Amino acid sequence: MRWKAALAALVVSAGGAVAQDATTYPFDGSFEDATFSVETAIVGKGLVIDYVSHVGDMLNRTGADVGSDVKIFDAADIFLFCSAQISRKVMEADPMNIAHCPYGIFVTDREGAVSIGYRNQPDGPMQEVQTLLDSIAREAAGQ
Repeated sequence: MRWKAALAALVVSAGGAVAQDATTYPFDGSFEDATFSVETAIVGKGLVIDYVSHVGDMLNRTGADVGSDVKIFDAADIFLFCSAQISRKVMEADPMNIAHCPYGIFVTDREGAVSIGYRNQPDGPMQEVQTLLDSIAREAAGQ
């Protein structure tokens, strides 16, 4: 358990935060600017965005339908994509790494606090994906 606290302290001191197996970086700007920055960083790596999930819109639209008046995000999108080269490498190491594909970078806005982040990947071969996600998130966040 101490290693998790040490890891969290290390990531926070590096400008990011770790929560619920996700790493986030603050973005100094609007949600729209952050989503543009994420899109640019992903495409700049030669990757193709397969889908953008508008999670924030869905949660805001369906809250009353499920008996809730809680507004979780002002806006939240997840950019889904894959890397043929890295995906092949990690799935050759273990075909069950398919469970982690596609990869996602999210952008959230909570009361004007905009963040960019990603789900942390398991130890082993998937750390190459972690490195890719971190480089994209850091670039997009201006870190």
